[in-house]
Amino acid sequence: MNAIGVRGVTLEYDDFGAADGAVVVLVHGHPFDRTLWEPQAGALTGAGWRVVAPDLRGYGRSGVTPGRVLLADFADDLAALLDHLGVERAVVGGVSMGGQIAMEFRGRHPRRVRGLVLSDTSARAESAEGKAFRNALADRLLAEGMDGYAGEVIDKMLAAYNVAAMPEVAEHVLGMMRATDPRGAAAALRGRAERPDYADTLRSVEEPVLVVVGADDVYTPVAEAEAIRGLVPHARLAVVEGAGHLPGAEQPARFNAVLLDFLAHEVAGRD
Repeated sequence: MNAIGVRGVTLEYDDFGAADGAVVVLVHGHPFDRTLWEPQAGALTGAGWRVVAPDLRGYGRSGVTPGRVLLADFADDLAALLDHLGVERAVVGGVSMGGQIAMEFRGRHPRRVRGLVLSDTSARAESAEGKAFRNALADRLLAEGMDGYAGEVIDKMLAAYNVAAMPEVAEHVLGMMRATDPRGAAAALRGRAERPDYADTLRSVEEPVLVVVGADDVYTPVAEAEAIRGLVPHARLAVVEGAGHLPGAEQPARFNAVLLDFLAHEVAGRD
């Protein structure tokens, strides 16, 4: 476990693998923490990659910034973390909100990106309806806490059939959601309500891109992944069967196989 002060807050992060290994940064979504990536960290370090997985500000064991935290704030936190580690360039991957942070990072810090992994995410700007929903949900979480919300969305975070079939995975996901500080979750929701459209950012990407989506994701369905693939013609698209919004947790072996193949054949040795 490691911690640094970054832009007014303490961030905790994991740094696995050889210090001289090529770096993959893994960014969790809302309302989770870095332990979401445990199945990937082991597979990647076993293949020789160095894995950096932070708890975003407001999540996990990192400090909380109340009010509103923009995706740009999260992206700049990642840049500051890489500065601290002496890492100039990395593959940046994220799931859901983490994928949007990865796109934001590419827009703000393009020279630092070796490749992108975008899992179960959307490149579209927030709609007026979505903005109202996220702000209302932020109000609710501040008033009620995380427990009720976590119970309501578990069968959307995971494919509904996996909640009963994979009790340990479901319990881990529920545990992360329930442990999140409502102030951090609310601040991220308010910031995400302001998210821009990432179409122009994606059209400019020349680095390798992997787009992954669970076949039964109800939040960001396969059509969203296909839309991203359409913006990045050279991107690789992988649909993970037997998974919903968190394929890396629901089907880690399938997800890891796709990820490792992408890193080995499209990223390694490209520079």
